[in-house]
Amino acid sequence: MQNKTSKMTMWLKGRKCELRAPEPADLDCLYKWENDTALWEPGNALSPFSRETLRSFIETSGNDIYQTRQLRLMIVHEELSAGCIDLFDFEPLHRRAGVGIIIDSTQRKKGLGKDALQVLIHYAFNRLHLHQLFCSIDPANEASRKLFTSCGFIHTATRKQWNLTKDGFRDEAFYQLIRDNDHD
Repeated sequence: MQNKTSKMTMWLKGRKCELRAPEPADLDCLYKWENDTALWEPGNALSPFSRETLRSFIETSGNDIYQTRQLRLMIVHEELSAGCIDLFDFEPLHRRAGVGIIIDSTQRKKGLGKDALQVLIHYAFNRLHLHQLFCSIDPANEASRKLFTSCGFIHTATRKQWNLTKDGFRDEAFYQLIRDNDHD
């Protein structure tokens, strides 16, 4: 269940959605997504998050990415929190970061993921001056593979038997988007 967001000026705007820092009103959404066991395997989570842990995360999420090495942004569509998109493993020396995205199950197939990813790419390359973004995807996750490749990410490697799942070890596909003049 998404929360209605307060009317405010959004600082990262796409055609279909806007990205903003998490707010206290997002606690219920984050609690739902972070504790959805179906999302644990792709995100390498092992245990649930408490409301207090998430409340603390929201309070500190406004910290500088150079300090925390991560950035979570809420994906807002029609004044609802429709998902979140993250930069993680931020390496300022090497000018790269990983990307992860969650779209609420009720908001999928509306183009929000692609729009949010395009906004994040523009922000990462033009504001943070990153050289590359990367992500890791289970090869069976066709929706994620299509999303990232539609935004220019290229499959550059496969890590064999990389992740242990309930069904045994599975491969992990590694994708990269290296900045070029098309992203200026």
